[in-house]
Amino acid sequence: MKSVVKHSLVAVALLTLTVAAARAADPLPSWYEGAAKKSIVEFVGNVTRQGSPDFVPQPERIAVFDNDGTLWSEHPMYFQLAFALDRVKALAPKHPEWKTKQPFKAALEGDMKTLAASGEKGLLELVMVTHAGNTPDEFQKIVRDWLATARHPRFKRHYNELVYQPMLELLAYLRANGFKIFIVSGGGVEFMRAWVEGVYGIPPEQVIGSSIKTKYEVRNGVPAIIRLPQVNFIDDKEGKPVGINQHVGRRPIAAFGNSDGDFQMLEWVTSGSGTRFGLLVHHDDAKREYAYDRKTPFGRLARGLDEGPKRGWTIVSMKDDWRTIYPSAR
Repeated sequence: MKSVVKHSLVAVALLTLTVAAARAADPLPSWYEGAAKKSIVEFVGNVTRQGSPDFVPQPERIAVFDNDGTLWSEHPMYFQLAFALDRVKALAPKHPEWKTKQPFKAALEGDMKTLAASGEKGLLELVMVTHAGNTPDEFQKIVRDWLATARHPRFKRHYNELVYQPMLELLAYLRANGFKIFIVSGGGVEFMRAWVEGVYGIPPEQVIGSSIKTKYEVRNGVPAIIRLPQVNFIDDKEGKPVGINQHVGRRPIAAFGNSDGDFQMLEWVTSGSGTRFGLLVHHDDAKREYAYDRKTPFGRLARGLDEGPKRGWTIVSMKDDWRTIYPSAR
């Protein structure tokens, strides 16, 4: 518990620093001067400056951000998948059948090749089974406890410390300019709601994600919402604009992503009337983070690279546009 409190205090300190940075002369100090940074600053100036032909009233200043690979890292695998694998091991004593049943057998043996071969169906089954059978509050406590102990295999830091400093500054910069920000991720909505407010300053009601079905029941005289091992909604690709429309009720004016799973979100947002902004983060820094795009099972970026520039979207090079990747360890 002390560890959780410590990391929450660190997160608050980081948010304070990033808000201060947003109000400073340079609101994006971790960004190198260049086309990417310039495009962001010009867009924000145009839509917030009174008298500008591109001015957007504050209630309509809505921005949507993908999470995996956009706000925090996603390699060597999605962090929620790492959580699910640990959950398989934790729950295995109650499920002896998993020793011979795939994809659980592969998860228990660390056989990533077989696990990857199970495809989306296998990974989805893994996530559904390991994430169900509890209430949202119980599940979020499990997530927070995991984040307090689990560490990234390469960087040896807690997963929620591997958020991008330049994007923290961008979130603060947008908030300081009257934007309301939503996370729109293929990741599980309850998984994200467990920690995003402390790390990003984004409240749980502004998180849109994939979900499993739930039901209402009374347990021992106490009303409860119970999570079921059944898919409810997949918030990826075409699902992202649908999820935004259902939850937000307005078309955002800015969208930020990093993969082809975000393509439809950026396409829909930037096709609206008035001034619009789309940005894709390109992972091309193997030394400080990872380098990948067209040939990766996690965060594939091909169509976005090919079509993004033609659509006027900003392509951010992590290597050339970011002075730093992660906040300093504390």
